[in-house]
Amino acid sequence: MIPVFSTSCRMMINKWKKSVGGQGTCEMDVWPQFQDLTGDIISQTAFGSSYEEGKKIIELQKELLILVIEAMQTIYIPDFRFIPTRKNQRRKSLDKRITSMLRTVIQSKECEMRTGKSKGDDLLGLLLKPNSQDNSPDNASSIKTNGLTIEEVIEECKVFYLAGQETTSSWLTWTIIVLAMHQNSQEKAREEVLQICGKRDPDYEAISQLEIVTMILYEVLRLYPPVIAQYQHAYKETKIGEISVPAGVDLTLPTLLIHHDPELWGNDTEEFKPERFSEAVSKASKEQLAFFPFGWGPRTCIGQYFAMIEVKVALAMIL
Repeated sequence: MIPVFSTSCRMMINKWKKSVGGQGTCEMDVWPQFQDLTGDIISQTAFGSSYEEGKKIIELQKELLILVIEAMQTIYIPDFRFIPTRKNQRRKSLDKRITSMLRTVIQSKECEMRTGKSKGDDLLGLLLKPNSQDNSPDNASSIKTNGLTIEEVIEECKVFYLAGQETTSSWLTWTIIVLAMHQNSQEKAREEVLQICGKRDPDYEAISQLEIVTMILYEVLRLYPPVIAQYQHAYKETKIGEISVPAGVDLTLPTLLIHHDPELWGNDTEEFKPERFSEAVSKASKEQLAFFPFGWGPRTCIGQYFAMIEVKVALAMIL
C-alpha cells in the first residue's frame, strides 16, 4: 500500500508548491489538507475500484460525526432520540444512507471477486475473503466459521473509515505544529530523512530505518493522542488484579491523563522530549503499559501499523 501513500502525498505537496507561487511563502490550514489526504488514502486502500463511492461515504460520515458529537455534549434526556426532530431525523437518514451505500459496495466487491475481476487485495477484499473461501465448492459441506456477516462487514467498514481518516489527520496536524515549535527536532528529522531517503520517495525499508522520525511521532502521540480515552464494556464478571468488575459495567481508560501522569513519565511530562523513546516504547516510562495510543492486548487497534506507515511516509515526504 506504500505506493498509494506516496502518490497521494505527492499530489498534496504539489498543491502546496503551487500555493507558494513566486512569493516563496504562504499560509494555509493544514488540518483539512491532511483530512483530504487520509481520506484519499483510506478510500483507495480500503475499496480499490470503488474509490469514488468511498469518498462519498467519508463525507456523509463526517456530517454524521458532527451531529453525534453535538448530541453527546447535550444533557441526556431518556428517549429524546426517538422524537422526530430535524437533527434526529437527519442522523437516522445519514446512518441509513451510509449503510445502504456500503452494502452496495460490498455486494459489488463480492461479485468482482467471484468473477475474478478483483484480486481482493484491498481492505474490503481481505474482510470478504473468508466468506468467499467458505462459499467455494470445496467447502460446500463444511461449517462456516471464519466469515463475517454482511452487517458485521458494514460496521467494520464504518470503523476503519472513521479511524483511518480522522485520527491519522489529527496525528499529522499535531506533528506539524510540534515541529514548527521545536525547530531543532525538525532539522534533526529532516537530516535523517535526507540521509536515508535522499530525494526519492520513501519505501518500506527506508521508513523502517527512520529512528528520529519514529521517536517524534511517538512523543506527539503521547502529548496529543487523537483518541483521548478508550472504553471497555464488561459483558461478564471480570477480575482485574484485586478488583472485581461486575457484568454490565463500562470502564474508561483515560489515555490523555495517563500519558501526562508525572508519576509515570517524570516531572518533565509536559515537555516535548522525543528521546524518551530512544530505547523503545517499553522503556519510555516507569510502567510498561503507560503508553497505549492504539489500545493494548487483544483490543489493540487493527490499523496501528497502517497508520504508523502512512504517517511516516507523509512526514518524510513533507520534510
